[in-house]
Amino acid sequence: MTLPAWLTAVTFNDDGLIPAIAQDHQTGRILMMAWMNAEALQLTAQTQTAVYFSRSRAKLWHKGESSGHTQTVHDIRLDCDADVIVLSVTQAGGIACHTGRESCFYQRLDLSGQTPEWQTVDKVLKDPADIYHSHESTSDTHETENTGANTDSNTIQAQSDIAQAQVDRASVLQQLDSVLAERKQADADSSYVASLYAKGLNKILEKVGEESTESIIAAKDFANCDESTDKASYDEARHELIYEVADVWFHTLVGLAWFDIESDAVLNELGRRFGLSGIDEKAAR
Repeated sequence: MTLPAWLTAVTFNDDGLIPAIAQDHQTGRILMMAWMNAEALQLTAQTQTAVYFSRSRAKLWHKGESSGHTQTVHDIRLDCDADVIVLSVTQAGGIACHTGRESCFYQRLDLSGQTPEWQTVDKVLKDPADIYHSHESTSDTHETENTGANTDSNTIQAQSDIAQAQVDRASVLQQLDSVLAERKQADADSSYVASLYAKGLNKILEKVGEESTESIIAAKDFANCDESTDKASYDEARHELIYEVADVWFHTLVGLAWFDIESDAVLNELGRRFGLSGIDEKAAR
């Protein structure tokens, strides 16, 4: 494919990628960082909407395809070395990060104490579960909105949405049980879980199957990664597998909640199996 002259001026790395920083058109705040290949950059220029490249999926993804938080591009700039792109964007929904925050750069290094510490300084504007499940998932689920500190933002890599929302991990399943029960009384248009309940059991089971398949794909992708040769891709693939398994767990809990079964019932069953031979257990069924 012959590249237009303007695109040949761009210096892509050995993987054919260039980092792209999205900056708020009005305030100048840095919103996120992601990667682009030549096709993504060309599509961004043509459509004036942000299109990035997912390294973990090895495919293009349109910002907002899962979350609805698209980016209208007003200006595209290239740095002095021609190896970094800056996009001036209007962020739909005011949320660029997969954690439900305005920016992926929500952690600030506090230097006031004896030991520097990272502090979360931006609040969550919307529950990530409602963001990504209020839109039908695409093959690039959740846009892996980890693009550089993000999912989408493909840095994707460290804290789960729940941890980032400061949920108590020790009781997260119980908290989810409570939320899922509450959603049964909610309007279908108000949350993703309520919409699943409204669509019925078959839709819930369909999502369990869909997320299970995506977990299998993520596991195979991770198995093909080599930490010693490409640490960044390895970390992304690892995070992607964790993210997809979390989706499986979540939708399975929704399925249990449909029958008014809480997570403790499953935990109790797992506890019962401690000390039992798996072979004997299976033979006794």
